[in-house]
Amino acid sequence: MDEVTTIHITKALSSSMIVELIDRYPNLEEITCSPSVYDRTSNTYIEALSQLDIEVNRKYQWGAESRSNGAEFEVKKLSDEGLTPREIASKMDITLNRVYYLLRKSNASFNNRKHKHSHEEVKKLRDEGMKPKDISEKLDVPLRTVYYILNKK
Repeated sequence: MDEVTTIHITKALSSSMIVELIDRYPNLEEITCSPSVYDRTSNTYIEALSQLDIEVNRKYQWGAESRSNGAEFEVKKLSDEGLTPREIASKMDITLNRVYYLLRKSNASFNNRKHKHSHEEVKKLRDEGMKPKDISEKLDVPLRTVYYILNKK
């Protein structure tokens, strides 16, 4: 372990801990800790380590590392190509919940998803004077879906 030059601690330094760290890591150059641990560490210890050319620095190390590995970009790209979340999950071999999470993470707009039925076609036929029941039969769309599309603001 003599190649280790930086370590992160989660407890305030004590004289015994310093001796143990120097024995365990002879090439130690930097000790990092959270600001709260730094504030609880005696200035005497920090100065003594500084004289040994070992810096004590504040550094946040919260939470686990991201496991997405850029997957949100792939998910967004597939979504922009018109694939549904279910199709994306199948193609990438990930769970549907993960797809939704990655879409939210990439700030994808959900308006770019393809509709199961053409909303524009339904509205166009209504504007031409066709009744909802006739639109339903012509486009083979459930009547309640036609009403939903027509009443959607």
